[in-house]
Amino acid sequence: MPATSSASTDRRTDPAFQAFFLLRTVFTVAPIAFGLDKFTNILTEWTIYLAPWINDIVPGNADQAMKAVGVIEIAAGLLVAFAPRIGAYVVALWLAGIIVNLLTLQDFHDVALRDFGLLVGALALGRLAAVYADRSPVSTS
Repeated sequence: MPATSSASTDRRTDPAFQAFFLLRTVFTVAPIAFGLDKFTNILTEWTIYLAPWINDIVPGNADQAMKAVGVIEIAAGLLVAFAPRIGAYVVALWLAGIIVNLLTLQDFHDVALRDFGLLVGALALGRLAAVYADRSPVSTS
């Protein structure tokens, strides 16, 4: 049964709000976690995912480039946390760039496909944020 738009409706029980909350949480935590890992390489050696042509056009070496990527990812996660209407689309664009990078490498088409799914999720977050991104946990419509 769809949630009503009365002021007494608690959005926490609204399935669409729950989807917004889940996506906002994931697209906040994941970019921050992966961004921080660019400095430690605990999860993986991130430089293997950097296409040589990109490494050739960015200043410094691959490790420095991935640290810059980490800073951008942390900022994108924070943007989703504090301004999801904007942050969701920034993350979607960032994922599009990652996909282009991965498609130019030989061995990471599966990761590119996964990132395409994440891109679609970020776009869904952006659409849901248009409705649910205000600060009130209770509907005021």
